[in-house]
Amino acid sequence: MTLMGVHWVLNVSPYSEVVYRDSSVYGVVGKAVILECGPTLPDMYLWSFTKPGTDGIKAVVYDLGKGQKIQKLAKTLGQITVISKSAALSIEKLPRAAHGLFTCQAFYDIVGEPKVYYYYVHLTVRVPVSKPYLLMSDASPVEGSTMWMRCNLDNGTGPIQYVWQHEIRKGNISIITDFAKSNTSAINVTEVNRNHTGWYRCVASNPVNSERSNRLWLDTIFGPDIPQIDVTPYSVTERGYSALERETVSLLCQAQSNPISQYVWYYNNSMVYSGPQFTITKILRMHTGEYACLAQNSYLNTRSKKTISLTVYYGKEYPPGGSPSCSVEPALNHTTLRLLCSWPGGFPSPSLHWSGHLKRAGQAEADTGQQTNPLTNTAILLPSESLKSNNSLFSCIGSHVALKQSSECITRSYVPPAEPECLAYVTNNKEYLMLSCSWDGGAPKALVWWEGPGGYVKGGEENSNILILRYGTARSGKPYTCHAKHPLLAQTKTCRLTLEAPVLLTQRRVVSVYEGSDVQLTCNLRANYLPATEIAWFNNQGVGVRDTFKYSLLRTSAWANLTVRDTDETQDSGEYRCSTSNAVGGTEINVTLVIKRHPMPPNVTLVKVMYNSRHRNEVELEWQVENEEGGGWTGFILQHRWMSERPGRRGSNNDSKEETEERISPIVWYRNIIEDPEVRSHTVGRLTPTVTYQFRITPVNHRTVGHPSAAKTPAESRYNVYPAVIGAAIGGMLIAAIITALLLVYIIRNRNNNPRLHDMLFGLQHSQSRENINFPEDEVVGRSEGGIEEIGESSSPGPTMALPRAASPLTTSPLSATPTISQAPPPGEEPVSVTITVKATGS
Repeated sequence: MTLMGVHWVLNVSPYSEVVYRDSSVYGVVGKAVILECGPTLPDMYLWSFTKPGTDGIKAVVYDLGKGQKIQKLAKTLGQITVISKSAALSIEKLPRAAHGLFTCQAFYDIVGEPKVYYYYVHLTVRVPVSKPYLLMSDASPVEGSTMWMRCNLDNGTGPIQYVWQHEIRKGNISIITDFAKSNTSAINVTEVNRNHTGWYRCVASNPVNSERSNRLWLDTIFGPDIPQIDVTPYSVTERGYSALERETVSLLCQAQSNPISQYVWYYNNSMVYSGPQFTITKILRMHTGEYACLAQNSYLNTRSKKTISLTVYYGKEYPPGGSPSCSVEPALNHTTLRLLCSWPGGFPSPSLHWSGHLKRAGQAEADTGQQTNPLTNTAILLPSESLKSNNSLFSCIGSHVALKQSSECITRSYVPPAEPECLAYVTNNKEYLMLSCSWDGGAPKALVWWEGPGGYVKGGEENSNILILRYGTARSGKPYTCHAKHPLLAQTKTCRLTLEAPVLLTQRRVVSVYEGSDVQLTCNLRANYLPATEIAWFNNQGVGVRDTFKYSLLRTSAWANLTVRDTDETQDSGEYRCSTSNAVGGTEINVTLVIKRHPMPPNVTLVKVMYNSRHRNEVELEWQVENEEGGGWTGFILQHRWMSERPGRRGSNNDSKEETEERISPIVWYRNIIEDPEVRSHTVGRLTPTVTYQFRITPVNHRTVGHPSAAKTPAESRYNVYPAVIGAAIGGMLIAAIITALLLVYIIRNRNNNPRLHDMLFGLQHSQSRENINFPEDEVVGRSEGGIEEIGESSSPGPTMALPRAASPLTTSPLSATPTISQAPPPGEEPVSVTITVKATGS
């Protein structure tokens, strides 16, 4: 075998087996560790290293019997040495890179029967935890808020345990408690309170060591609490604190707060001092009144207040200041009245009593039989049977030994002038529905309460009451009743609110239109007490509709109309939904839109397809509609296509379908739109004479195309126009010749009777004049001199007719008798000359 570049022969018995051993060793970064390779020194050994996550095995040190050889890799794994008389490795200043699998291959009894051992040593290198440091999300949290603390480490092999310590100071003693223990480096404090104030540190520990962070101060912001007022000297009466005139009175205000509160003192609602302790030297009777301490937290901008009453007495009799004050209030659940009268101050206390008579508006005084109450504060409860007047005045009289005259106050009781008012409104964020009931005025104030569906009652309040309901929880159609009770009325007054969900209406639940038109869907909101939200439309796919090229919305607060443009049966048919809601509930209404296709147009048949000239460049077409009365069409599509011909052959109407299709060029139909549905004929021009065409016509309506008619090829005219014209011309010429001949015979025979007519026609004849009508040569002369008149075109086939014309000395020149040679007509179109000889005979 070859090992590390050395060739060495090792004979291993085929029956021996390799022995494997596993062990684990833990080391600490920077410390020393020993890795064992069997109990005794082997004959040969090889140490190798495998990095975690890889399969590569690299040699570290080996000894093949000629001494140990340390490889370059060993320098990255620490200071490696081999312990003498063994194959064990000693690693000093252990680095983190040494973490992995060390394998020692040991060979024993090389000379005899060799044995091979594999020692697997799993080295785990642990890193001590470094000194942690503490972080806080908020070092000055407000009481009731949430914050977190985190213990951070730069190094440390897990698992790591964290202990949080809280240190507070009581006097000269510091108390440290474990605030929390966790396997994670962070803790959350959900509700911070003032008891969390203090020093915090964290302790991080792993199997190697334990480290503690520096302290960090947590300062909880809170307060101020309700102030506490201490009065010196301390003396309490039924009305509060008291003091003697000329004494020094100290008022101390304290309120727990962080930061420390700022204090302001008020006397009868007027600021008099700033600071926690307010001292009045040589207090006087005029200092009697209410003292209030206002504590302020400048950081949180919060404040709290407490008020006390301080009465200053003189050493001898003195009267109270001012005059008595009286009022009336309800009693026994607003079924009767209680009269209150007070006159604070004075020494001794003044005597108060109701006058013993009742002053009613517009009436004389009447005795009530009430008893006198000598207290500073007095209350009289009137019997219910005495509450009969809607407007009554009550008088309280106060007297004092230091006053020569008594003092009086008057109070009044009356029913509110109007009726209770109920109304409902919704908060801006649509979170609550507020039902308000008020009955303003009156003395005392009326008691108002709400009664809802199911017996729900909201406790009574004076003058007004508001019932708060969550948006959407009100009972639809059920009354909410407000009750108002006044002591002067035996019956309870009420007002009601009946809340309803909105109701939507539409003109038609099913709307049907033809495809391609615009349609409008309507949705109206029936009048309702509670306002509704904006009316929304949803299309047939359940998607909210907005203004687009397809949809148009026109709406107000009470209605919304949806217009669907250019309707299509496939896309636009279905259920459309109109929806709205208010504080009671929501509602919706469905409108079914039915898009109908236009009816199929009636069938159309071509009845005439014919060329209108021999040039074959125009075709006249006529058609008829099978069901004229049914209508249902808006126009026609006239189509034509050209057909190529086989060489040397022109198609005919008698060709078979296969032969016709074989001659048709690529099937391209050219169309011509006829928008007038009343038209039944059309002429197609500018056609190529050498091409045979096919024509067909198709009826159309707004959106539907009917069935095309059978394709037809134009036919030639049933008779040739030119032979007919020539025949008519010859017939006319014959008749005209006969009539002319008869006329001439008549004139000649009666030349003596009508000489003027004879001379006008034949002129003055000399002796040499004669009528050359019996010779064929006259035809040539006639062409140039008018002797022969041709009817019809020379280029057209068929016979032509020449009429004899008498020579006239005015029109015939001497040379006219000379025959002229005219150009011969084309072959096959030679004219036929007809010579008519007239002989005059006497009778």
